[in-house]
Amino acid sequence: MITTLKKIFDKTFGKFVVVGIINTLVGSAIMFILYNFAGCNYWISTSANYILGSILSYVLNKHFTFQNNDKSLKVIVRFVINIILCYLLAYSVAKPLVLFLLPNVIYKERENIAMIVGMGIYVILNYIGQRFWTFKNRNKYL
Repeated sequence: MITTLKKIFDKTFGKFVVVGIINTLVGSAIMFILYNFAGCNYWISTSANYILGSILSYVLNKHFTFQNNDKSLKVIVRFVINIILCYLLAYSVAKPLVLFLLPNVIYKERENIAMIVGMGIYVILNYIGQRFWTFKNRNKYL
């Protein structure tokens, strides 16, 4: 079990976290500004975060984190599919979970909390997807 965890959480995970911090700062600002100040709904705000953040993430993770030199369309398609699946799964789980667990909290606050929970779920799913599927074929660390 420990060997498997060490294999999963090696130096690529640290690099992924650095890229994630950059994406989180940029994407969270976009998401919360759209939701709290521009009047956009939950889905528009969170999807804008991930569309813009995903473009930055692709470039940084492809070249910095996984040092992938593959120029084929296949890598881009896998990346997009991974992002979409992780986003839909993370936020579809987060919102009903938080709404259920915090019934006495104001609805808008619960949605803000759900966005944070969704971000956490998304990070874990996205790392696993990028590491073991999107950039798998050219990942020199595996």
